Amino acid sequence: METVFSKIIEGSIPSTKVFENERILAFYDIEPAAPVHVLIIPKKFIASMNDVTPEDLPLIGEIHAVAQQIAVELGIADTGYRLINNCGPDSGQAVPHLHYHLLGGAKLGALVGNSASHA
Repeated sequence: METVFSKIIEGSIPSTKVFENERILAFYDIEPAAPVHVLIIPKKFIASMNDVTPEDLPLIGEIHAVAQQIAVELGIADTGYRLINNCGPDSGQAVPHLHYHLLGGAKLGALVGNSASHA
């Protein structure tokens, strides 16, 4: 399926890359929701988290490791960050290609269940 992310992966849409290897691409979001807002995507097309197979689990783990690495490199690991995956239209997933938002660089607002009583 062709999406804005597949065009970014192939290079027909420019992006400001933060990380890239054979399997993963990370780049700055063009409409940032925080001072640091990086999108991390697999180069393999996976529509959403609902489409992840057992064979994809090493890739998902690698994405999380890349998120940690980027957080360190961008100086947000010590103060905190969010790694968000939206799955499906009700969650706000706008692009049907699995992706994670790495957000940080400021004190972020509370989310549902984001309190000591829910920890």
